Amino acid sequence: MGSTRTTQSDVIQAALHILNESGLEAVTLRAVAKRLGVYLNTVSWQVKTKSRLIELMADTIFSELSLDELPEQPEERTKEILRRLRSVLLTHRDGAKLVTGTTVYETNTLRIGDAIISALLQLHLPHREAVRIFWTLAYFTFGLVQEEQGDSVAYSDSKLQKTLATDEYPAFSRVLSSMYEDSFDDRFEYGIHCVLTGAFQLVDNNEPDIRKGK
Repeated sequence: MGSTRTTQSDVIQAALHILNESGLEAVTLRAVAKRLGVYLNTVSWQVKTKSRLIELMADTIFSELSLDELPEQPEERTKEILRRLRSVLLTHRDGAKLVTGTTVYETNTLRIGDAIISALLQLHLPHREAVRIFWTLAYFTFGLVQEEQGDSVAYSDSKLQKTLATDEYPAFSRVLSSMYEDSFDDRFEYGIHCVLTGAFQLVDNNEPDIRKGK
């Protein structure tokens, strides 16, 4: 076993290498120890548990998102942050799967969330509505990227057409030619546009529950 002192950063970087090479299921404390050539106790001392390791990995991935040179207009700034978030998640194998369902209250994660909420508040949205939109955009982004990185992208138009050949799904049959027209880029841009536009319409329509949000 190596004699050089292993740091928490060493553990996280080793775990990210395993993630990118073999996927999330391969990330274990034992696998990290093997990669570093150290005892399992050494890794456990730095991150305690696998859950904690995943949290630190997620925050390290988020650290790759730069908030420099963002648009001044709040709506465009929000969209650009989300584009960059999607980009860093796609940089890592199973990136969205790793962060989905993980509650992270670390520096980089909070930095990104704060920037998004700040932009939403500058759009004069009530506090409650800004928070709702924040969560909706986060869930949408994580979910779309998880689909983008998953095996489902291999489900081709020809397979779907064969499934619909029995006419048991008439609505799907009608829109089949449009099912794969959009790329994931298109779906992402359309999704965040709809969320933000819909929120503005609700506020403009003086919805009582929204106006009460503080």
